[in-house]
Amino acid sequence: MKIKLQVTEAGGNAYEVTTNLFTVVAMERKFKIRASDLAQGIALEHLAFLAFESCKQQNIPVPISFDDYLKKLDGIDIVSEEPVNPSDGAVTPDN
Repeated sequence: MKIKLQVTEAGGNAYEVTTNLFTVVAMERKFKIRASDLAQGIALEHLAFLAFESCKQQNIPVPISFDDYLKKLDGIDIVSEEPVNPSDGAVTPDN
């Protein structure tokens, strides 16, 4: 699952980060949820954690603690989302 997030800090600085397998598994471990549970709705805390871990993976400086990172944020928006295993459409006589 790849989610592109638009992160806006309280000072107005904005950037985009994209999750990867590592960041999603880190979220599953921390919050004891499955990635598939996100289809039912995603908490802001989960989005923020995904952004926090994605920043670390993409060498974007963040505070050491997640809570300190949260204090810097003004907002997070989902820009785009890709399914885990996208597949091509089934072959039918009309194709």
